Amino acid sequence: MDKKTKKKLEILRQRLEKTQKLLVAARQQTDEADEVEKIEQQIADIKMEVSKLKS
Repeated sequence: MDKKTKKKLEILRQRLEKTQKLLVAARQQTDEADEVEKIEQQIADIKMEVSKLKS
């Protein structure tokens, strides 16, 4: 794995952590139900991109 890929993975991990925190906060606030679904989709997209880079 080259430096560029490692850096991209690190950034994706940071985004994943941040997005998971947003998901927790969104679940506590039940005023926008579709927001939780959007955040869950973002998490799935990030995880898919990480798995692509690892393979």
